[in-house]
Amino acid sequence: MNHFFEQFGNMLSDEPAFQSFLSANMTICIVLFIFGLLLIMFGGDRFVDASILISKKLGIPQIIVGATIVSLGTTLPEILTSATAAFAGKGDMAIGNAFGSIVCNTALIAAVTQLCKPSSGVERSSISWRSILYFATYVIVSTMGMLTKEIPQWLGLVLLLGFCFYAYLSIKLTGSESAEEDVEEAEGSIFIAVVTMIVCAALLFFGSKLLVNGGTVIAAKAGVPDAVIAVTFVALGTSLPELVTAVTALIKGYADVSLGNIIGANTLNLLLVVGIPAAVKGIRIQEMKSFYMTAPTGLLVMLILILPFWFKKRGYRLQGAVLIAIYAVYSVLQFMFA
Repeated sequence: MNHFFEQFGNMLSDEPAFQSFLSANMTICIVLFIFGLLLIMFGGDRFVDASILISKKLGIPQIIVGATIVSLGTTLPEILTSATAAFAGKGDMAIGNAFGSIVCNTALIAAVTQLCKPSSGVERSSISWRSILYFATYVIVSTMGMLTKEIPQWLGLVLLLGFCFYAYLSIKLTGSESAEEDVEEAEGSIFIAVVTMIVCAALLFFGSKLLVNGGTVIAAKAGVPDAVIAVTFVALGTSLPELVTAVTALIKGYADVSLGNIIGANTLNLLLVVGIPAAVKGIRIQEMKSFYMTAPTGLLVMLILILPFWFKKRGYRLQGAVLIAIYAVYSVLQFMFA
């Protein structure tokens, strides 16, 4: 039994071996798939509670907490997957993972929250510089990829410096962005809340890993093409923390946390999920057909999400419906061109 768990632990850090193990043990595969789902559901619920406590204790707007602390925690699966792929010489995986996650985060997760309960009263100051940084980075990375079919090492280093700049501004401007907010009384300790967020981020990561690998094996057994699995199951799987956080926040009445989380997570997908493997060795994009489809889609859906908040300070149900329709068409086209 100890030998079994030792092998299982080793396979968790070796993606191909883990999927091979699951493929040969479909019953275990299904059990771990369900267990992974339970982990992210529990982790997501407690993660939102802890972030809201921090928001209330410090008097920071929920959208700011979502765009900083929450987004960093929910993007951990993409970041760790990207770093692992980079050091294994598979940096190309990070491109599909990052851009696919951006489309999924925006056109599915953010769309569902706006369709169910549109955010309102969102101040432009809380999203302005974050949106500008995101779009500038997106245009640079996607244009470089489409023109040269690669993300060079120097650009990877620039993206990592961009993350340092993003972190600095997030800390520097938090005081001014929350200046008009009244500190709301809340029971609990900030220290315990931070520890809870760290533990729950780990649960989200391991739960997503089990769910993604289990779902990938099940899909492969069902005859789904590998290319489709890469841009759907993997991208959706690593976005599950954002999805669970969004739904949980929506149920608890904190839609702004979800919006901030999506903006922050999409920015980190570019700065870290692409930046880390590119900085290690540069990235040669192999699947250009998929990239040509995904890159413009990612830009379009973020424009549809952000512009109403920029000009009207609120979201709309129609906005969510349009985004979901785009995601449906995008998914169908991925299947067709695979």
